[in-house]
Amino acid sequence: PQKTSFHRPQTLDYRNGCAFFRLPRVGIGGEQLYVNQLSESELDELSSIRPTLTYGQAKRAPPSDFIPAYVVFDKKILKFDAYFQEDVPLSAEEHYRIRQVGIYYYLEDDSMSVMEPFVPNSGLPQGKLVRRQRVPKNKHGDHYHWKDLNRGMSITMYGRTYRIVDCDPFTQVFLESQGIELNPPEKMIFDPYTEMRRMPLRKYITPSDFDQLKQFLTYDRQVLRFYAVWDDTNSMFGEKRPYIIHYYLADDTVEVREIHEHNDGRDPFPVLIKRQRLPKTFVDKKTTFPSCVLEISDQEVLEWYTAKDFAVGKSTTLLGRSFFIYDCDEFTRNFYRDKFGITDFQPVDVRKKPLEEVPQVIPPYNGFGFLEDSLQNCFSLLPKPPRKDVIKMLENDHKVLRYQVALESPNPEDRKRRFILSYFLSNDMISIYEPPVRNSGIIGGKYLGKTRVPKPGSTTENATYYEPSDLTIGSTVEVFGHRFVITDADEYVLNYMESNAESFPAATLQSLRDHFRPRQVVKDTTISDSPVSGTSKQELDELIVQVQEEMKLHNYLNNRNIQEEFLQHDKDGSGILDKGEFLALCNTLNVPTSNVLVNKV
Repeated sequence: PQKTSFHRPQTLDYRNGCAFFRLPRVGIGGEQLYVNQLSESELDELSSIRPTLTYGQAKRAPPSDFIPAYVVFDKKILKFDAYFQEDVPLSAEEHYRIRQVGIYYYLEDDSMSVMEPFVPNSGLPQGKLVRRQRVPKNKHGDHYHWKDLNRGMSITMYGRTYRIVDCDPFTQVFLESQGIELNPPEKMIFDPYTEMRRMPLRKYITPSDFDQLKQFLTYDRQVLRFYAVWDDTNSMFGEKRPYIIHYYLADDTVEVREIHEHNDGRDPFPVLIKRQRLPKTFVDKKTTFPSCVLEISDQEVLEWYTAKDFAVGKSTTLLGRSFFIYDCDEFTRNFYRDKFGITDFQPVDVRKKPLEEVPQVIPPYNGFGFLEDSLQNCFSLLPKPPRKDVIKMLENDHKVLRYQVALESPNPEDRKRRFILSYFLSNDMISIYEPPVRNSGIIGGKYLGKTRVPKPGSTTENATYYEPSDLTIGSTVEVFGHRFVITDADEYVLNYMESNAESFPAATLQSLRDHFRPRQVVKDTTISDSPVSGTSKQELDELIVQVQEEMKLHNYLNNRNIQEEFLQHDKDGSGILDKGEFLALCNTLNVPTSNVLVNKV
């Protein structure tokens, strides 16, 4: 309790400029410390180990590293060559079978495996017979060790006894290094049935006076090629068919190959007669001997076909078929020239003669349908419609040239009949229409449907039809035996031909101009002399509108018939009618007349 100093002693010190820790020399408060003081025995020990204090404790060598067994013996395998005997109870050719195996012992984990090499076409389950494992040695639970294996001994694994006959060099060195004395190696036993199968079969060769080997070595890959035809035209549906005959000089065999043409309709079989020796002359034999029981041998054949039996320009009978040889290749010519001295190889022309062209006779036109359409029935069983000029149809669609025609007839009643002839520019067809006339006794309407009208003298071989250039004022048009005279035309006809003057002859265009010139002069004179000329153009248009409105009130009137009647009464073509004649004609056609409108007109 009387202590007043409690400071701690200094433990930090410096030596050679380096700080280090030292033991305290005094206790807390400067009291004497007896714990860290050296005893006499320690001081004596320190005096004896002065080098150790000066240079430090001597370093000992580190202990060697521990290496486990699975690392030391990794991928180190002992291999023993062995075999085992297997019984074969169900075979008359072998009673047992020897099967060679390899026994592998893995040093890293003392496991074993048995492998049998694969033999092609053996029919046995080969490969891994015992998978890798520790194999039991006896019933006490012991396992096989590498010390238990040696050459010239038998071991039993899972009921099968293996005889070890030898080992590889690594196994021999390893066992000898472990102090094991190895037995001498034994000879490997092979399967007797397999060795018997490896022995070559005994062949019986009959000596021959002809050296076939020399013929083969001399003429190998040398083939004579002949071009021939088989004439089968005498049979029904027969024909001449080309073939190629190959004669192989190496073994005196003959092959006949077919020549197929594109789309010939035949099955693509390349060979007619396969490569074989062909008999030329048979030995006389009894009729009771069957001819198709066995292959033909030398006992049945007196003579075989050889190279001298084939020649260009001659026929050869092969298995009942007669082939005419008409040519051969260059190698065949050289062979026959060198071997037999033959120089005549003139090829024979066997090409088919071209058939005489039979002129096609077109039957006369029967009058039904169009000529071009009916003509298609003479060209094919399934007639196709004639081709149309689509461009012309599109350019001239709805373009019609209309003419007024009169019928030439000895009958006086027919002379007064007037018709409208329409020419359709899109398809060059003509139709004729007769306007009905009241109380004439003749039923009007369609006189001729749309059709192409041939000109007089036109034939089916050289058909010519009426064209717009043939339709002139005053010309005669013969339509299927009826004659029509063109008396008038629409102004559209003149306008169309003038716009396409390069497509029409000048005579046709001039006839239309001459026809319309008097009418144009009268029209101009009438307009200049009429009282309306002094009036304005607007009053004339109003008068025309009033007349048209009056005509629309009477739906039963046919404006076309009225126009035709007025044109007929205007015989001189002047375009002028007398007022009395005008009123009488309106009364005949039941046209209502208003005095006010008539006076204005």
